[in-house]
Amino acid sequence: INIETLDPFGFSVEDTTKEPSNSFEKFGNNVHVKSKKWTIRNQILFKKNQPLDSLLVKESERLIRSQRYVRSVIIQAVPVKNSKDSVDVSIRVLDSWSLIPNGSISSSRMNLEITERNFAGLGHEFENNIGTQFSPKKNSYNGKYSYNNIRNTFINASLVFNTSLNNDITKSALVERTFYSPLTKFAGGVFYESRKFTDSLPTNLPDFESLIFENETKSLWFGHASKLFSGKSIDSRSTSFVTTIGYKNLNYIRNASLSLDPSQFWSDEEQYLVSFGISTRKFIQDKFIFNYDIVEDVPYGKVFAITTGFQHKNSEKRNYYGGRFSYGHYYNFGYLSTNIALGSFFKDNKSEETTIKFEANYFTNLLSIGRWKLRHFIKPSLVIGVNRANSSKDRISLTDLNGFDGFTNPLFNGSRKLTLMYQTQTYVPGAWKGFHFSPFINTALGLLGDSQDTFLNNKLYSKFTLGVLISNDYLVFNRFQISFSFYPTIPYEGTNLFRTNTVKNDDFNIPEYSIGEPTIINFK
Repeated sequence: INIETLDPFGFSVEDTTKEPSNSFEKFGNNVHVKSKKWTIRNQILFKKNQPLDSLLVKESERLIRSQRYVRSVIIQAVPVKNSKDSVDVSIRVLDSWSLIPNGSISSSRMNLEITERNFAGLGHEFENNIGTQFSPKKNSYNGKYSYNNIRNTFINASLVFNTSLNNDITKSALVERTFYSPLTKFAGGVFYESRKFTDSLPTNLPDFESLIFENETKSLWFGHASKLFSGKSIDSRSTSFVTTIGYKNLNYIRNASLSLDPSQFWSDEEQYLVSFGISTRKFIQDKFIFNYDIVEDVPYGKVFAITTGFQHKNSEKRNYYGGRFSYGHYYNFGYLSTNIALGSFFKDNKSEETTIKFEANYFTNLLSIGRWKLRHFIKPSLVIGVNRANSSKDRISLTDLNGFDGFTNPLFNGSRKLTLMYQTQTYVPGAWKGFHFSPFINTALGLLGDSQDTFLNNKLYSKFTLGVLISNDYLVFNRFQISFSFYPTIPYEGTNLFRTNTVKNDDFNIPEYSIGEPTIINFK
């Protein structure tokens, strides 16, 4: 197994003769620390003196390519002279520029962010974000250190320390091994988090009172996957029966009084859950989706999963039952994925805090207009809550987890919503100084309803955005964005409003077809 790592400037994994041609490329390579060979070796699933397995090679290439410090990779079998039964394996890896500075400044705030995604060539990630509010003077800091893939075990460890402008403090530690590949047999994790944060609860509407909360979260889980079929085809080897068990303990050191939180929504709880199901998970390579002319591994497959267990909260025990079905595939008209989920607590044979979800992701095949390329993205989402807790915090807004930013007033909430996001993403040919420009048009539509409505309120909310994504070949996983959004109306704020940078490129994220830590379905 021969591994060659290349500096980011002027080299190519396909063309072995290509080298840096100017002083800028040579300078950039001189200050860049290349990935260590054993950092790349940690990501591969095959070993020396073993039968060559094409699926393991393909999965290893995908795992290497998924690292945020790698721009591209090629793994090839090379014949060995005078040998009839052996090959060498050549792995050529082109690094991405891993030190990413970022920042912003306005009349009231300044923010500086520095991320190193391949610290000392070891594959470790170090994130730092320092913010300042000028008046009144306040500072914030967000830091995270990640040690990825400890000694080829695919165990990742991370430490997080965050302080906000409101003096909220979060400290957490995570050690986890996910089902990183369809061929993975064992997974699990341990998590600890300590939080001190400020939130608001209604007194006499529209008045709210700010309160300081403190809590600790501890959780652990373990999972096992076994092949469902004995065949050697990709379908057989990518299909597994997965079982996971998990425990979570949430302990409040400081919470709200009964007068402000009569339902005791903010209170200690314990969860014991188990999930089991069938997962088929495969990948296909494509380009011009979330990156400019970079190979991307698009997941597709299916998941049937059931989750059950119980919760201890407020001196009561409630059973939990949930299910999920996901399916995604490339068709001749494009890529389509769907996800359907249903979960509910049960007490005295009555359902409580039920969540029903339907989500879909669709994008077209790559289209061309002259030399320009483009895709259309569509993402509908439906969330329904039934018998939710009698608390203003057990409600959803249009802004929750779907890219529909801007509707943040706590009085604007409901128990069900329907949203639709549409985006036309173009990819302009050529580059300027290594930068690619990708203009887009985005439209978001949403309906929000509550128990007083027949189903959904007939008031349609909307957002219209024009913008451009700016990417660079050497900063593969870092994109800059400039966008301007128009809101016809935002409740409690006004009409005909403009905002900047309200869309992110990962709002159309594609689901992974895997079963992980057992959790209740998130009401978001």
